[in-house]
Amino acid sequence: QVQLVESGGGLVQPGGSLRLSCAASGSAFSMYAMGWYRQAPGKQRELVAAITSAGITNYADSVKGRFTISRDNAKSTVNLQMNSLEPEDTAVYYCNAKRVLFNAIWGQGTQVTVSS
Repeated sequence: QVQLVESGGGLVQPGGSLRLSCAASGSAFSMYAMGWYRQAPGKQRELVAAITSAGITNYADSVKGRFTISRDNAKSTVNLQMNSLEPEDTAVYYCNAKRVLFNAIWGQGTQVTVSS
């Protein structure tokens, strides 16, 4: 089973960019579907982007064309490149790992704040 640690959050101005990284420790990373979720204050956690073990990606409508998810199985990492950031993107971003017959795994989260 993997453990996840996110990094790369911070404060950025509207229109700016950030790159989030999620490092996984443990075995069989390539067999996990990976995702980035976010939770803004007072709102439910929502899926932002996901990538399957085969590299198929999926995005929330609100981030299509602005965010890109990628994975490097050799390094056991998954990244989220976020461009053209908007104040509405402000949230705690969580890395998630899923595998059939295993419990979902969450990272501790990283804060992203988009503000001028």
